[in-house]
Amino acid sequence: MQSAMQARSKLPDVGTTIFTVIGQLAAQHDALNLSQGAPNFAPDAKLIDGVAHAMRAGHNQYAPMSGIAALREALADKVQTLYGVRYDPASEVTVIASASEGLYSTISALVHPGDEVIYFEPSFDSYGPIVRLQGATPVPIKLSPDDFHVNWDEVAAAITPRTRMIIINTPHNPTATVFGEADIARLKALTRNTDIVILSDEVYEHVVFDGAKHQSMACHSELAERSVIVSSFGKSYHVTGWRVGYCLAPAELMNEIRKVHQFMVFSADTPMQYAFVDALAHRESYLGLSAFYQQKRDLLAHGLRESRFELLPSKGSFFMLARFRGFSNEKDSDFVLRLIRDARVATIPLSAFYSDGTDSGLIRLSFSKDDATLIEGARRLCEI
Repeated sequence: MQSAMQARSKLPDVGTTIFTVIGQLAAQHDALNLSQGAPNFAPDAKLIDGVAHAMRAGHNQYAPMSGIAALREALADKVQTLYGVRYDPASEVTVIASASEGLYSTISALVHPGDEVIYFEPSFDSYGPIVRLQGATPVPIKLSPDDFHVNWDEVAAAITPRTRMIIINTPHNPTATVFGEADIARLKALTRNTDIVILSDEVYEHVVFDGAKHQSMACHSELAERSVIVSSFGKSYHVTGWRVGYCLAPAELMNEIRKVHQFMVFSADTPMQYAFVDALAHRESYLGLSAFYQQKRDLLAHGLRESRFELLPSKGSFFMLARFRGFSNEKDSDFVLRLIRDARVATIPLSAFYSDGTDSGLIRLSFSKDDATLIEGARRLCEI
């Protein structure tokens, strides 16, 4: 149908996301999917049974806007056990309809026209567009090209009286880096005695490797008092399609976030919330994730040991970066297309995570796949 109306786009330079484009091409070429951070294996059958039980028990209507009380209480208990701080389940914990919704609700609630928001590139692709939709200015700062860590001197230079928020993501997608104590110290120093809010994307909080500690903002009282933490049940329980997460923040900030959340979705899916209450009672359901995914990381790395790729360290998340400049001068986007066509393996070009399309000759691989897919994917990539 041809419309007589002409839309005035708020995001005229934004098209279909790279994840959709790569997914469609992968399907066309019957390629193995090492591109998307979504597991291709089944979740715990008990979790599915829990959802079915909740449905049969009649929990099929709207949940309370902030989430069912039992789940908010369980989340407060979990955070206190892991990070040593107690969030009030009534006013400081909200169950959200995916971490993505939590990011949008938080930025929309707390960022105003004319504000500036600092974040780090390469980055999850929604940060900048969400900021722009508020009439605010995204201020991307590139991570160092050698080890993809934050240059805090650049952050200090970028802070202005209009800086309202700094978005951090640890463990980091797509670079698989994690914050250390030095990062925390600089973040404290730069935000002390300011009105800057920290939005901490911690969806991979339980996927940290080699004995490292996850540096949650909840662990540090000076940062927790100005931070909104967003996390994901989907990432922790292998159910990314269920779209349920949670948000933690001091009551004053959470009150504003809930105002937006209630008009976006009102509440997250009800039967899933009941199932997650039961799942959280078993700490091994999330505490075993680091070892689980470290085995998958190592399996993929081992399979690629004879390839021509240079693998960068993966310290957390579902991902690792692979450099191909040693044997190809192609643009990363062209190289990814060739991998789909010739090797029948789908990956993501790192340039897709930069607002200016920076091409460092790197691709992102996801190891959130079953072992057979990782082994076969590595075999195919070794033939490149």
